[in-house]
Amino acid sequence: MTKKKETKKKTRPKAKKTKKQSFSFKKLLFKAGMLLVITLGVWIGYCYLTLPDIEKAISRTRQPSTMIIAENGNEIHNFGSIYSEVVFLDELPPYVADAVISTEDHRFYTHFGFDIISFSRAMLINLWHGRYVQGGSTITQQVAKNLFLTADKNIKRKVQELLLAFWLEYHLTKEQILTLYLNRVYLGSGTYGIEAASQKFFQKSSRDINLLEAAVIAGMLKAPSRYNPSASEERARERAAVVLDNMVKNQKITEEQRQNALHMRLGPEKTYRVRGGRHFADWAYGEVNAYIGERDEDVYAATTLDQNLQQQAERILEEELKKAEGKNVSQGAIVVLDKLGAVKAMVGGINYNKSQFNRAVQALRQPGSAFKPFVYLTALEQGFLPEDTVNDTPINIRGWKPENYDKKYYGEVTLRYAFKRSLNLAAINLAAAVGRGNVIKTARQMGITTPIDNTPAMALGTFEVRVLDMAVAYASIANGGYEVWPYTIKEIYNKEGFQLYMRETEEPNRILDENAVALLTSMMQDVIDSGTGKRAKLPFFAAGKTGTSQDYRDAWFAGFTDNYVAVVWVGNDDNSPMKGVTGSNIPAGIWKRVMLAAEK
Repeated sequence: MTKKKETKKKTRPKAKKTKKQSFSFKKLLFKAGMLLVITLGVWIGYCYLTLPDIEKAISRTRQPSTMIIAENGNEIHNFGSIYSEVVFLDELPPYVADAVISTEDHRFYTHFGFDIISFSRAMLINLWHGRYVQGGSTITQQVAKNLFLTADKNIKRKVQELLLAFWLEYHLTKEQILTLYLNRVYLGSGTYGIEAASQKFFQKSSRDINLLEAAVIAGMLKAPSRYNPSASEERARERAAVVLDNMVKNQKITEEQRQNALHMRLGPEKTYRVRGGRHFADWAYGEVNAYIGERDEDVYAATTLDQNLQQQAERILEEELKKAEGKNVSQGAIVVLDKLGAVKAMVGGINYNKSQFNRAVQALRQPGSAFKPFVYLTALEQGFLPEDTVNDTPINIRGWKPENYDKKYYGEVTLRYAFKRSLNLAAINLAAAVGRGNVIKTARQMGITTPIDNTPAMALGTFEVRVLDMAVAYASIANGGYEVWPYTIKEIYNKEGFQLYMRETEEPNRILDENAVALLTSMMQDVIDSGTGKRAKLPFFAAGKTGTSQDYRDAWFAGFTDNYVAVVWVGNDDNSPMKGVTGSNIPAGIWKRVMLAAEK
């Protein structure tokens, strides 16, 4: 027996890399690197070529401001950006620049527009937190962004920001860059630049601000809307303390100076501003645009608003709706006019910050019985008298069976009694007698601009109207029968005082019969003296009408005194029913308080 030779499995020898293969790999790596460099170069070139025009951007204009001013000269609101004169660095106290640089960019004078240390630190902090916590932009980069670019956060914008920063550093001195920054940066409450902010918050030039005020301004740069003194003086001071700490660390001030600064006084913010009135300001701003169109200069619009009445009307509405807790009423609107149509107060809702929707001008709501004066006025103009009679009896129109509020029927009643008690069936029958088309024509003449359905239910105010339109229409009754156009703007002028617009008084245009208006006024006076509007009774002449729509979705009180016309509406934006709220309770109470404030 022979032994088999043990044979080892032959393994294939490993192929050795040849010089040719090694060279090919390096060549491939080199090509990839070159491609990456070329791509990056093309991308940077694209970013450079799509830069905005730098020369134009430096001298560009901004949106002109439009200041809306109350009748007493106080500011209601300013639309657009508030800029002031340019202030140069050498005009400011030295601690202004020290405060800004110590807080925003303490290596400002040593970097070339980009601070790699600050950028790296900010990137690591943001990665650690998993979100944006800290920025690493230099003052030069912020100038580039503020002057030339949008606030969009994307790679292209950051690359362009860097390119522009390098351009600025090359063409301008550090002092010029800092001057640009201080005069263009946003500092809250619509102000741009240190001079505008100083005038706004401290009522003094930035040339005269103290160390604490300089620290407050530097502190605002982090979050202008949060740290400006208007938003919260407490937060502004807390942030200023951080700035002062930074100044000590950078050896710009001593510890003793820091302690002294903490106890310095902040100049008072301007107090001559109207609290509220934003719905009015928005509407008035639209009128300014209509009167003078496009403009490239700052303008002031003197309006008809009564500051005291406006502020009281807003407070009264809020207080009365708070008292109505549990009645499911969440919103309201008030318009007060004089007899010629000047808007003296306009409340478009409970809280402008939560809702800019102006319920006094934009909302469409059913007026209910507040529309009945148009029916009765039409009848009086056709020769009816308040002591003439009308039937208040059951009606059945193709299955529609309207009722009076108290579910009772009163038979043959005088127009005066039917109006005072706000009887629905009498109003429907009277509208049919005088012609519903004529009633619609009367309402149109008096200022109702929304569609009116020519149906029997029209007499009960089942269509929709605007609060402002109702005020205008009632003003035509209050002034004895003359046409009324609502207005807010009396005069518009520029910063130099040059008049751009002035309202001209027009000859009154009679649209209603004088005797008919006088008779209706006496009937409306009865409503307040002994009818459905007794809660609105005043110690002087007043005439008005209540209104409640179906299912308590809308409640109104509209009326006038010798000097003013006011309309009040309450309800809900979602049109949900209120709980037992009628024109004779909450709206009448609001109307009375507003009119007492107006007559004072």
